[in-house]
Amino acid sequence: MIRLLKEGVFGGNGNLAAATLGPLELELMQILWSHGESNVREVVFRLNRSLAYTTVMTTLDRLYKKGFLDRRMPDRAFVYSPRFSREEWERQRAESVVAGWLAGSRPSRELLFSSFLDAVGEHDVTLLDELEKKIRRKRREMRRRERS
Repeated sequence: MIRLLKEGVFGGNGNLAAATLGPLELELMQILWSHGESNVREVVFRLNRSLAYTTVMTTLDRLYKKGFLDRRMPDRAFVYSPRFSREEWERQRAESVVAGWLAGSRPSRELLFSSFLDAVGEHDVTLLDELEKKIRRKRREMRRRERS
């Protein structure tokens, strides 16, 4: 699935900029994630604002061409469905951000992660504790792999 996301949505290189959704695109994706397979008329009905049918149709077509949606035509209208879940999308976006951090120089990486930890510590001490546990678990896992 991750390979599908990187190749189909991120243009093969995991580029977050290529996968960024505009506000309307994100709103339509959220409708499809929440309600599942829908045609344009159903999406228009579920919007919290008034938009032209053709605007929604064009945006759904664009999302399809970008690789975010699948579509089929059971009758006279396309029915759209997400190619991946909201959780898979959020995970891939997070992985792309972290990969960008790691691509920098060592001093830059240290500064970014230090700032990240400071921000987490100021907002959510419990999350900071959870991160520490995950780091310990990951170190144990890496040691086991090195011994194998």
